[in-house]
Amino acid sequence: MRTEELIATLTENCSPVRPLAHPEWRAVPWFAISLGYVAAVVAAMGLRLDISTKLADWRFLAEVGAALATSMMAAASAFCAGCPGRPVWERFAPVPFLALWLASLGIECWRDWLASGGAGLAIRPDLMCLPVILAISIVPGVLILIMIRRGAPIAPISTMGLAALAAAALGAAGLRLFHTEDASIMVLVWQFGSVALLTGLEAIFGRRILRWPTLQEALAADRHSPR
Repeated sequence: MRTEELIATLTENCSPVRPLAHPEWRAVPWFAISLGYVAAVVAAMGLRLDISTKLADWRFLAEVGAALATSMMAAASAFCAGCPGRPVWERFAPVPFLALWLASLGIECWRDWLASGGAGLAIRPDLMCLPVILAISIVPGVLILIMIRRGAPIAPISTMGLAALAAAALGAAGLRLFHTEDASIMVLVWQFGSVALLTGLEAIFGRRILRWPTLQEALAADRHSPR
């Protein structure tokens, strides 16, 4: 069979496909909708009593801002990872903001140690962080999962890890607005740690969640797609 005949045969019954929007344009509506949802959760929980003081603290603003920037860039990177032909370096775009977030917590831990010694780095149980961050991030997580499943599962592990990081970082930023735990070591271990744990777990199951459809699934989807 000639090449032209093979191409004609393969494309004979194909349905038209609408290309996906640019990853950045897909990340913007996700972030806007998710941010609105997190704001509603924070409003329902009630802002922390010292919120006016915290908003005047540049260290608190840097921490929350870095978490929000990590969320936004991780979402854009997750959408990039599902687009064939895009450079691999885009999947590392949230790393500088993640490093800034971690550095802001590390500096505060250092300051606490200088001020109080070992007592400033005492770790106490704070069991609400993981379930609350998980609860806040469920809706953004489901939304971004629906959106990334429209792309190609060419990098399922990194795509799912980035998607989980986007949702969990947004949940952690929301938690800081109503949870009054300010000890830096506690925030580092229980809140940043929860984000790292959720990101790792989602990445582990990436190949099961994002996979190429089987032949039967592809044929079924083609039969039900609009002509």
